[in-house]
Amino acid sequence: MELKNILKNGTSISSSGTTGPAKQIYQSPDKIKHANQSARDVQKITSTSKIYTVCKLDHAGGLLAQTLPAIEIDAEVHIEQFNPFKWVRSIKYFTHSHLTPGMCLAISKTKGWNNLDLEGKIIACGSDRVPAECINRFVAKGATFIANWGMSEIGPMAINKTFTPASSEAEDLDMDGRTCTLMGDTAFCDVQISEWNELIVKGDICVYDDWFATGDIVKFEKGSYWYYGRK
Repeated sequence: MELKNILKNGTSISSSGTTGPAKQIYQSPDKIKHANQSARDVQKITSTSKIYTVCKLDHAGGLLAQTLPAIEIDAEVHIEQFNPFKWVRSIKYFTHSHLTPGMCLAISKTKGWNNLDLEGKIIACGSDRVPAECINRFVAKGATFIANWGMSEIGPMAINKTFTPASSEAEDLDMDGRTCTLMGDTAFCDVQISEWNELIVKGDICVYDDWFATGDIVKFEKGSYWYYGRK
């Protein structure tokens, strides 16, 4: 895949397939440009950043969270298949990495985890529910941890919240007997919550021009958006 060409021509990426068969979602160059800028803003990606990409590039998290935003400004990007043991050994050479919650769990179970120092590293996490325990584990190692929500239709960094070692501990929200996980407190798109609590989004980072019903049931409590479940 010629990643520089994607900036000019756009590309299609796979949806997660959470609610049915995965489908291809076209990302226009203009949409990618806006998504790249918001991703750089929230993650402080600059031309001197060093990105460690271990998520698959045919999904939004692997391609759009850090990889293309960095390539657009000629930052260093290293791409390889995820291996938790190698990640623990290699992260010291990089400034940023995007992970899924499952990857975070695998990393925390390696022998090298106990002595791992993540001070100064920026770890973004999404593509699935991001439990508070996951956030707190990485922040305790010194990382700046960005919990984020997104979709193939609007990119992986649409709503997020940043945690640092100076932050209060993350927590999940118990609501109606169900555990709700954090999506974030900052939105890089227009957001509405319908009367049925479905999240509806619109903006330059969205592949559609009009409001898009995500199918996610969301609550806004304590100044943040919380994922409650699917419609």
